[in-house]
Amino acid sequence: MLDAYPLIAVVGPTGSGKSALALHLAVLFGGEIVNCDSVQLYTGLDIGSAKTPVGQRFGVPHHLLDVIGAESEMTAGDYARHAGVVLAGIRGRGALPVIAGGTGFYLRALLDGLSPAPMRNPELRARLAIVAQRRPGVLHRFLQKKDARAAERIHKNDHQKLIRAIEMAGIVQEERRGVEGFRVLKIGLNPDRVALYEKLDRRCEWMFENGLLEETRALLESGVSGSAKALGTLGYKQALAVLNEGMSVADAIAECQLRTRHYAKRQITWFRAEADLRWLSGFGGDEAVQEEAAELVRAFLRS
Repeated sequence: MLDAYPLIAVVGPTGSGKSALALHLAVLFGGEIVNCDSVQLYTGLDIGSAKTPVGQRFGVPHHLLDVIGAESEMTAGDYARHAGVVLAGIRGRGALPVIAGGTGFYLRALLDGLSPAPMRNPELRARLAIVAQRRPGVLHRFLQKKDARAAERIHKNDHQKLIRAIEMAGIVQEERRGVEGFRVLKIGLNPDRVALYEKLDRRCEWMFENGLLEETRALLESGVSGSAKALGTLGYKQALAVLNEGMSVADAIAECQLRTRHYAKRQITWFRAEADLRWLSGFGGDEAVQEEAAELVRAFLRS
């Protein structure tokens, strides 16, 4: 079995400076960056996803950027498989892999694996629906025996969720399997909330002032559908509303700002629940934060 190889993950809310810190650590420790942002996966979505321009990457290899077209989608499981291959390559080169991004579900899929889920069974579901109609409460009592934790979360009269939980009850205890052969240091960025929101507001304004509408129009003219998942992401959704629905730029910016702040709040909540995460107070571009992160990495590599 291969010895555990060091892996750094830099996470946090949008706008917290994850890319800046990851790049700093990669330069300092001979690393390669692995993107973990679901929007930066798309080719052609540069301004709205805040990709680090090629000329500002200091020659550090970046992986899983611009790997799918805007009409495509990548599930968390797809991401975990692709990232696993990338990590194996980085390890083979003797470099330090540095994951950077705020898509927490992708990171969890990579590091911890995903719970397997069975396909829906129409016949079983039909039988269970009949049982629920004839004997209310039976499904909940049955689930309590199979998976007590799931039964605690589901109301006894919510038959739809009970039926799905019973479908899954046979495998919910199966072990998740994430990427193997690595030991992980997770660093989280936690800047002041007011300062973060101010930065996000400015970034939304900057995007619209520096080509977001033109970038979105170019995607549409290239044949990308306005209903593509990629164009439903923050910034692009508001740009579409300007181009196709007559929304004013001012209103689009205001909506983008509001929804981006809400997204950042959800990301913070998600990462707060992440185990073994070392939080740093500040932005990833702050000198003090970079020094503190570097010390964490040095200690981690020595251990």
